This record gives sequence, C-alpha cells and structure tokens, in this order.
Amino acid sequence: MVQRVTYRRRLSYNTRSNKFKIVKTPGARLVISYLKKKGSVPKCGDCGSQLAGLKASRPYALKRLSRRHKTVTRAYGGSRCGKCVRQRIVRAFLIEERDIAKRLLKSAHKK
Repeated sequence: MVQRVTYRRRLSYNTRSNKFKIVKTPGARLVISYLKKKGSVPKCGDCGSQLAGLKASRPYALKRLSRRHKTVTRAYGGSRCGKCVRQRIVRAFLIEERDIAKRLLKSAHKK
C-alpha cells in the first residue's frame, strides 16, 4: 500500500520547480524532500557545444563557486571552446598575412 504525503510549501501543482522525493525520517514518517532544478553546462557562444571543464549549475549557485569552477585558463576561457578559439586565432593570422601581402604588392607596383 502506498502512503500519501502532502506538499510542505504553498505551491500545490506538479511544476518543474516543485519536484520532490519521498524520504523516510528516523521516526518512520514519510515526508517530502524538495529537489533543486538541474543546472545546464555552459555552452560555446560560437558553435553551441558544451564547454569542457566547467560545472553545470544554476545561476545562483554559480555565485558561490570559486573561479576555477567557472572558467578555463585560456583566452575566451569560459565562453568559447578550444576549437573556436583556434579558428579565431588562425583567421586573425590569415587576415594579417593578407594585409601584409597587399602592402607588398602595392609597394612593388609603385616601383
């Protein structure tokens, strides 16, 4: 036989924020223990893939985490993945090379 339990808070609907687990107390009573919402893993701003090395947590919990859990020690550490950072560096290098080649051609053309 399944024993009934009642909500402990005022919200009486089965919503995402009102999930619970039934727990047996030392006094052999069944009570509700509320579950917190799961946090999502931060995602790359360019490609949308999950960032490795970062904790999945809710925004309020992020406030209490130390810096090493929220970022990676690299350029664009907590916002872009390694592949996208490499792409940006290569793109910047190629653009710079293109500009140098243009200047060389221009100076050669003047002579």
